[in-house]
Amino acid sequence: MDAMNDDLAALAARIDRTNELLTRMLAEVAKTPSTHAIFVDAGYLYAAAGRLVAGTEDRRAFDLDAEGLIEAFIDRARSVFADSRLLRVYWYDGARRRIHTAEQQTIAELPDVKVRLGNLNANNQQKGVDSLIRSDLESLARHRAISDAALLGGDEDLVSAVEAAQGYGARVHLWGIEAPDGRNQAEPLLWEVDSQRTLDLEFFKPYVARRTALAQEGAGGARPTREDVRFVGAQIAAKWLAARGRDSLGELLPGHPYLPGSVDQDLLVEAEGLLQYSLRGQADLRRSLRDGFWEHLRTQY
Repeated sequence: MDAMNDDLAALAARIDRTNELLTRMLAEVAKTPSTHAIFVDAGYLYAAAGRLVAGTEDRRAFDLDAEGLIEAFIDRARSVFADSRLLRVYWYDGARRRIHTAEQQTIAELPDVKVRLGNLNANNQQKGVDSLIRSDLESLARHRAISDAALLGGDEDLVSAVEAAQGYGARVHLWGIEAPDGRNQAEPLLWEVDSQRTLDLEFFKPYVARRTALAQEGAGGARPTREDVRFVGAQIAAKWLAARGRDSLGELLPGHPYLPGSVDQDLLVEAEGLLQYSLRGQADLRRSLRDGFWEHLRTQY
């Protein structure tokens, strides 16, 4: 009887130790912040956004402000994943012999952005992009680097990428682009993801412009220099700060170098009014505008 009591006491002690370890583990997990990443299939983005805003999928017929869109994606993800931190934005595109174009190089130089390139065939079709997305999604989920993935794409071949990430416990949220007619995302992909969101025309309008329209808008005056635009950005920042006060500045600074979508849109519209020149689709001038805005605010904090 004494031996049985000793065995029961030892078993109870082991159970207590196990429960204590589990409690500690759960406490550590609770303290670990959630992490999300954004995966952008640029082929889908250009085709769907171009058709929605400019009426064409031909990249040569319109300009797309990739930097502005990336900031808008980050801002949207910040509101969707409110208690999560951003790992980075993955930008998947095609290129001849996987050599960066000038535009892709500019995107690759942005903070928190990783450009991954597949090949382009003779018909300008992307090859290997879906496998890159799957590889990254699966690897990040397997290593618990992300808890949530926002995937902007529409190809049915992405189903295996979604399933692979979900198999390791990550949640995959599909973002789509409004289609003028019908649907631009494969049904099997819609079935597999954990949630779906559609970004509409108003979301993309500021970042896509037909090149013929852009030429007409800019015909009224000479193209401003980057320094001119930077100065205007600083002017608008001074007005913004005077109208909203230092408390608003304190809320804005943690997001540097990104601006909330609403602030970025107001900045663009006001700058175009002051310059009497369209900045739509002109990534270098948009960057100078944001730089001037931020530089003034940071000197005042």
